[in-house]
Amino acid sequence: MPITRKVAMVTGGTRGIGFGIAQQLAREGCDLAICGMRDEAAVADALGQLRRLWADVLYCQADVGDPAQRGAFLERVRQHFGRLNVLVNNAGVAPLVRADILEATEESFERVLRTNLQGPYFLTQAVARWMIEQKQQNPKYECCIVNISSISATVASPSRGEYCVSKAGLSMATQLWAARLGEYGIPVYEVRPGVIKTDMTAAVTEKYDKLIAQGLCIQARWGLPEDVGRAVAMLVRGDLPYSTGQVIMVDGGLTLQRL
Repeated sequence: MPITRKVAMVTGGTRGIGFGIAQQLAREGCDLAICGMRDEAAVADALGQLRRLWADVLYCQADVGDPAQRGAFLERVRQHFGRLNVLVNNAGVAPLVRADILEATEESFERVLRTNLQGPYFLTQAVARWMIEQKQQNPKYECCIVNISSISATVASPSRGEYCVSKAGLSMATQLWAARLGEYGIPVYEVRPGVIKTDMTAAVTEKYDKLIAQGLCIQARWGLPEDVGRAVAMLVRGDLPYSTGQVIMVDGGLTLQRL
């Protein structure tokens, strides 16, 4: 029987935006390779929910900012599935302490950039090489790469500068990889979420409840992980085949300039 199910690698796919993405891709008929920082027992409930959507789910405890762990994760995918169609670079961290850029430390900068930019940049490099091999072996093979950035790529927050810099860098990485992989027919996209209700934003719920009520977003509600997941699913289906390198905004109109 021919293989028809796509395999999607989603970093940080057991909670928040990543879990919303993984759920939507499972509903689209994808099998999943997911990594996260927690051990498998701690994410058993999330994995169970995904498997109940009829997805074959491989979980690997791995820090995308660590080259050895990235490599081990990719090797597990090769051994388990033998193929890969989709990379979703979603895993990311916020600063442990929000600090004014006049006071922020190099240690915090290095930690955030290693996870949010360096990790996905070099995971993309390794995955892209494998995707090129699969393209050369099978002309009908379909694949894509999706980077999950943030409105912080262009909206300045001086109390978490390292996060903004990491997302701006990921946005440029999208353009670089789209340009480099165009000759192989491998599209690369950026999905840029706005204020999304996750555990990362839980500590500022009251702040954003008030701002949203005051008109922060044109669509007066929090974004949900499933909003981002639907955007990624659209790209994985191939609904935007002539749009490599482009940014898909999922921010409820927050960044739309208004008078």
